[in-house]
Amino acid sequence: MHHPVEPESLDASLTKAAAILRAAKRVAVLTGAGISAESGLATFRGAGGLWEGHRVEEVATPRAFQRDPTLVWRFYNLRRANLATVKPNPGHDALVDIEKRLGDQFTLITQNVDSLHYAAGSKNVLEIHGALRRVRCTRCTRITERGTEALPDLPRCDKCDGLLRPDVVWFEEELPKDVWRPAVEAAYQCHCFLVVGTSAVVFPAAWLIEAAKNGGAKVIEVNLERSAASDRADVVLLGPSGATLPELIKRL
Repeated sequence: MHHPVEPESLDASLTKAAAILRAAKRVAVLTGAGISAESGLATFRGAGGLWEGHRVEEVATPRAFQRDPTLVWRFYNLRRANLATVKPNPGHDALVDIEKRLGDQFTLITQNVDSLHYAAGSKNVLEIHGALRRVRCTRCTRITERGTEALPDLPRCDKCDGLLRPDVVWFEEELPKDVWRPAVEAAYQCHCFLVVGTSAVVFPAAWLIEAAKNGGAKVIEVNLERSAASDRADVVLLGPSGATLPELIKRL
């Protein structure tokens, strides 16, 4: 009879993870929606992946924006308003602590568009899916910071009067190369790769784990439950990142 391996206790896993992190001179982190969910950020997928009866994929594609820019902007303006109500949580703060230890040998790669890492005080952040606080002109391509201020249903560019769009990466769009390239490099060059609050199924972000492994890094996963990343991880820490990450920092 085959007996499953007993998962080691969280305590033992934390000790192991702390040892890896302590030994690492270069650290890269990949964060996803899980870390923001703990700040109370609505995921907007709601019932069965729907928002107001629309599939989220239907309001987050270039085609949707061409077809009905008002609908798409209503969705994004709600998300932006929602941002004004949330704050970073202890998970975000713990990542700031790691960066303080390592300085420029630390890179934070995030799939989140909420900029909570910046709000927490992280400096070297690569927002591979863009940011809700920024808009981009569809005509002159100028990017501007608009924070969480209320925008009209069809916001226009101050410079050329072109229609603005959220500066985020939609389904079917490529990641911006100027952000993606350094992300791959950071993953490949790090000694420890920390995966936090992401199911690691969204490509190309999931490739970063492979890049880290190929570069010889140890992988630590922090997640509520096992994910696609777990089999690639050297240590899996199960639980909310807002509790697990501060505990990990304590052991450094």
